[in-house]
Amino acid sequence: MLDQLAELEEHEVGDFLDALSPELRTQIAFSLFDWEGAFARDSQKRPEGDWAVWAINAGRGFGKTRTGAENAKRWAFEVPGCRIALVARTHSDLRDVLIEGESGLLSKKISPPWFAPNYEPSKRRLTWPNGSVATTFTGEEPDLLRGPEFDFAWCDELATWKYLSETWDNLLLALRRGDMPRAIVTTTPRPLKFLRALYAESDTVVTGGSTYENRANLPDWFIRRIERLYGGTTLGRQEINAEILDEAPGALWKRKDIETYRVQPEDVPDLVRVVIAIDPAVTSTEASDETGIIAAGVAPMNGVDHFYVLEDGSDRYSPLAWADRALSMFDTRMGDRVVGEVNNGGEMVESTLRTRRPDVPYRAVHASRGKVTRAEPIAALYEQGRVHHVGLFDELEDQQCNWVPNSGQRSPDRLDADVWAITELMGAPQVDEVTSFGSAARSDRASPWRQQ
Repeated sequence: MLDQLAELEEHEVGDFLDALSPELRTQIAFSLFDWEGAFARDSQKRPEGDWAVWAINAGRGFGKTRTGAENAKRWAFEVPGCRIALVARTHSDLRDVLIEGESGLLSKKISPPWFAPNYEPSKRRLTWPNGSVATTFTGEEPDLLRGPEFDFAWCDELATWKYLSETWDNLLLALRRGDMPRAIVTTTPRPLKFLRALYAESDTVVTGGSTYENRANLPDWFIRRIERLYGGTTLGRQEINAEILDEAPGALWKRKDIETYRVQPEDVPDLVRVVIAIDPAVTSTEASDETGIIAAGVAPMNGVDHFYVLEDGSDRYSPLAWADRALSMFDTRMGDRVVGEVNNGGEMVESTLRTRRPDVPYRAVHASRGKVTRAEPIAALYEQGRVHHVGLFDELEDQQCNWVPNSGQRSPDRLDADVWAITELMGAPQVDEVTSFGSAARSDRASPWRQQ
């Protein structure tokens, strides 16, 4: 039909279109808005064959979101009345990336005016003119996927989902409409056993891609930034080249140990102590290190202490901001003590905390041994299966598995805070006590360790 349209004189086009049904006119208009045929790179084109999962395992800036959105729109158009599940890490990711983002489903470059969905946030729903409907879900609430049925699914940043296995399993059970239910996964890689198993499935097609493949569509400042952050590093092979790495050669922590002994909040026993550890940044500029803030607890199991990493609140903060964050975690987790390293911050940690709360139970700790000597026994506890991450902590785990002792790498702030927290819970002579203020550790509490 497009060939017929191309042969018409300009004055004949109107009469030709008026004679068509509304459905055919929409189809012609949609064909003229063909992203895959006109703009997509080969690595962004839907694979041939009877695949069930198309996994786009690509670097940052590759164009994963654009590919996912274009295909969700295409499903909605080609199968009128179909049901699509949109699943992202959080509700804000759904809204800010998949729906309202630059390459989201509401973007004019994705959805032409004649086929734009109506978005109803309160109902977690997008509805297209032909009756196709997309419903939104997150990796934080797997049980919401129990009950609904879908023809298709777009799963964004699968590797970062909080309840990865549970959410994925429920989604697969919900993909039971139509002749060939399918899912597209768009994710930056993580060295997770789950992803390796998914990619090895016979009905999964995996597309890999580097950030640089999409360089023509990326601003120069973005390329400069990722090269400054990741260029020449092991982590860069993951974030830019989309390689799935286990850990850097020589790293103290092993991915398999973290993954094997990971638990979910409901699996954590009653904790006998909870501490918040702070590894302060010397400065608070955009280029400074982060302030590491880790909440961890301890509980005996068969006469042996096991340690639980509960929360990672690390980020770049002003001093008062990191104090507020640490105290908020202390209150939420009903902590027993805050510990802070004084090597970099001196008395600044204590004075800043006490500006906000004079009576907080606090211990200042001073490194009497080198970083490697302090980290080695903690890494050994991980290897023994005595340290459990409660959920997924991407950035902490990246630091642990990519920091190589004596390699000249920048100070790993989250890792340091993790080491300080578990060292404090061990009660081992790893530190020099400098000061200890505030009330004694509280044992008469019901720790809300399950709060996330």
